[in-house]
Amino acid sequence: MDKLSFLNGIAWIAVFVSMLLAFFLFTVKTQNKLANRLFAFFFILSAIDLSGFFFYEFIDGQFDLEVFRWTTCLLGMPLFYLFVLAVCYSDFRLQWKHLWHLFPFLAVNLIFVPRFYLAGEVEKIQFFRIHNQMPEMLIFRSIVEFQYVYYIVGVFLILKKYKKLYLENYANTGFSTYMWLFQMATVFLIAHIIVVLKTLLRYTDLNETFLWANVLVGSIALLITCWFIMKALNHPELFRGINSKLKLTKDILPEGEIKSETANSQNGVISAQIETLRQYMTEKEPYLDPSLTIQELANQINIPVRDLSVLINHHIDQHFFDFVNEYRIQKAMSILKNPSKKELTVLEILYEVGFNSKSSFNTSFKKYTNLTPTAYRNS
Repeated sequence: MDKLSFLNGIAWIAVFVSMLLAFFLFTVKTQNKLANRLFAFFFILSAIDLSGFFFYEFIDGQFDLEVFRWTTCLLGMPLFYLFVLAVCYSDFRLQWKHLWHLFPFLAVNLIFVPRFYLAGEVEKIQFFRIHNQMPEMLIFRSIVEFQYVYYIVGVFLILKKYKKLYLENYANTGFSTYMWLFQMATVFLIAHIIVVLKTLLRYTDLNETFLWANVLVGSIALLITCWFIMKALNHPELFRGINSKLKLTKDILPEGEIKSETANSQNGVISAQIETLRQYMTEKEPYLDPSLTIQELANQINIPVRDLSVLINHHIDQHFFDFVNEYRIQKAMSILKNPSKKELTVLEILYEVGFNSKSSFNTSFKKYTNLTPTAYRNS
């Protein structure tokens, strides 16, 4: 089997797997249908892009269709960007303003109109023969790269804000949404860098290397798609988002209060609130609920959620996530040192104190005690 046949085989498999994953996302039962549909369309576009390795076998002179297929790659990153928003924020909805994400796709197709779409068949054949040197193609590829940088930076900024909001308002120790999306964005970034390096070979005399680079890119695309399928099967609900109307503590503090942190922390009212909060955490143990949020805690102790957020994240100077987990770890330490509960396994203890992940429990425990739970029990 030569390199082209091998590449075609990989491309066929990758297209099939991408369409299979898209079908799964369209049909799986979940509350976050918008995120699933956006991700499904993303994989349909990926399948269209990967079909370029064998698409030429079927079009037979349909040059317009091939160029249009090229330009569909400009819809991929906007879909991924909107998908990330839909996963991170449970109240995210598509609006008319989101149509502006179509602008690069429409603009590039307009660029091809004068000298390609409206040209005769002979001119189109000539265009294809030297398309790598055509200014339209250079403009197209430049727009693709600028667009990719814009959206990948946008995705990482969304995740950065999401992480801060999550830590300040939630205590669920799984933290799976952020990790999953961050891994996905990182994989896309690495894959795109490889594609860019492969494309640069097109403008050199290394034709043999270019073919092998195509094989590598096709193989990577197949592996990434299979990885997504494994993730989707393990997490069919595609995670729970947070409320986009949440604000970071630094955004709700009165101007000037940040600069007077030491003075405010001495305030008698604030000190009394902190004492009341700590007493409630010790006596009522709300942290045993693995899905505890700052909103729920605020309702329990009858403090406005805005004030509680400032109290914990600003005056106590801890993220809500760390504040709650500290009580969970202290509870776990007391159980581990209790001779009457020595029959309890570490797994049973972590669930008892409000954790829902062994890796999260071990990480938090070691951060707090510099020991693993087992080592602490035996010390």
